[in-house]
Amino acid sequence: MKSRSNAAAAAILAASLVVSYTNANGQTTQAKSHTATKKAKAPEGPSVQEQIDTMRQQFQGEIDSLKSDLATKDQELQQAKQAAADAQAAAAKAEADATSQQQAFTENQSAVSTLQSSVSDLKANQASLADTVSTETTNIKKAIANPDAINFKGATLSFTGSFLAAETVWRQGATGGDINTPFTGVPLNNSQASQLSEFFASGRQSRLAFKAVGKMPSFTLTGYYEMDWLSAGVTSNNNQSNSYTLRQRQVWGDAKTNSGWDFSGGQGWSLATETTQGLTRGTEILPSTVDAQYEAGFVWGRQESFRMSKDFGKTFFLGASIENAEMLNPSGQNTPTNYIFGSIGTGGGLYNLNANYSFNYTPDFIVKMAVQPGWGHWELFGVERNFRDRIYPCATVSATCTVPTTATPSNSKAMAAGIGGGFRGPLVGANKVVIGLKGLWGQGVGRYGSSTIADVTLRPDAVISPIHGFSALSTLEMNPTPNFNLYFNYGGDYLDRDYVLSGTTQVGYGTRSTNMSGCLVEPTNVGSAGATGGAPITPSNCGGSTKDVQELTAGYWWNIINAGPKGRLRQGIQYSRFQRDIWSGNGGTANPGNGAKGDDNMIFTSLRYYLP
Repeated sequence: MKSRSNAAAAAILAASLVVSYTNANGQTTQAKSHTATKKAKAPEGPSVQEQIDTMRQQFQGEIDSLKSDLATKDQELQQAKQAAADAQAAAAKAEADATSQQQAFTENQSAVSTLQSSVSDLKANQASLADTVSTETTNIKKAIANPDAINFKGATLSFTGSFLAAETVWRQGATGGDINTPFTGVPLNNSQASQLSEFFASGRQSRLAFKAVGKMPSFTLTGYYEMDWLSAGVTSNNNQSNSYTLRQRQVWGDAKTNSGWDFSGGQGWSLATETTQGLTRGTEILPSTVDAQYEAGFVWGRQESFRMSKDFGKTFFLGASIENAEMLNPSGQNTPTNYIFGSIGTGGGLYNLNANYSFNYTPDFIVKMAVQPGWGHWELFGVERNFRDRIYPCATVSATCTVPTTATPSNSKAMAAGIGGGFRGPLVGANKVVIGLKGLWGQGVGRYGSSTIADVTLRPDAVISPIHGFSALSTLEMNPTPNFNLYFNYGGDYLDRDYVLSGTTQVGYGTRSTNMSGCLVEPTNVGSAGATGGAPITPSNCGGSTKDVQELTAGYWWNIINAGPKGRLRQGIQYSRFQRDIWSGNGGTANPGNGAKGDDNMIFTSLRYYLP
């Protein structure tokens, strides 16, 4: 750039020199011409060369001055560039410093925000911790003062389900029963007992329940023991001290895995009994009655068993059970006696000397499934039973005993089976109104009905014949408040006729040839000194078999005081109307062709204190 400036300056100076020279020469010529014409010739000045030299010197000075100025300007420009570069570097450094400071500020601000958040979290945690400590302290104090369960090592112990009862029963027709009604003992009309009412007050249904639960990572162990005083020893009576023996109701253990498998064994409710949660022990649903025999048509058993079940997604459940068997005494008319199926209890066997025990061939087998699809609880199950007796030759062969006197004693077996099911579900709200229906139909399943009418009868050759029958129960429950329950039940147990003709004699259950002529007449052969003649619940000459027992029940339960962890005081009243029908037989002009029957009205009351 410097060389270009010098060249430009030289060009300008040269051009100026030429122009000056031309002008000077022209003016001189004109002046000379003009002077020559008017004046004499003047003295000569500096020569052209001198002038040129002078101008050259002058221009050279100017050029040198310009060069010096240009050099100065160039130096100043370089200094300005350097200053600009320095300023730019300083600006970059300042910007970097500013960015660094902004980053530091941002980081500080973030650190402050984090610190503020940490402080807030710390304050919240302190408040939560204080609340937790307060809650835990309250819970600990509550657990110490009012424990829901007792902790023993790794298990929890609870007495929930225990209660103390003060109960009464009044029956229009006497049955000779306590707070539990013998359904097949409902007196027939016109019997001696039907002419007398009965009243009993009892505390024997008071119950003590004890549960132990131990939870493991993959399964839960449960043990349960339940007892009451609804049994009688050989010295039990009501003469002065109403002392009765302790009764074993339930004693079982259970192991339930987190994957849904459930294994249990011990004495408890039969798998045939309805449950409310899958097939789990301890969730059985019983009729809401004061009567300890529950309700006609209720399907149940409480016996030793081993069961296993599987939960498939909390909606489908499948289980099987092996249960202690017992065959009820063969029943019927004109049946043979040349057999043995069991015996009364023996002292050495620890059985009741006044009760019969069958020699069971196999246990009872029950398979059951339950479904909880979203509305209600549904069940379907099957029962298999196997009976056996040993048959001996008849002392005298007749229509009622046809085994030849020369026959060899032998065993006879008979298989029986039944199918049952039911459902229970809410109609209004979760539990405001609940309906249910359940039942069992089949052969030889009488003992699973609450009336325990009969299981089997006998043929003339003493071969066992299981009797067809069914049990059914419908329920309606209303719970307008958590402390009030109103219930209505209707159910019954029924048996078919089951007899054969041996010659001209009918042998079996519900024969049409049975003498029924005295069913409508009150017996008068009571003997002397008030001794009874025959069974007081059945008139003389009225030997038909029970056809069915039906019961209509209405009642309520009211929590007078529900003190939560301090227990509750509960009061209830139950009304029951029974009808016991007998298969029709031969005779009875006032009731031709129809069996005798017994009607009974009963009122129960209960006042109970339940442990929390």
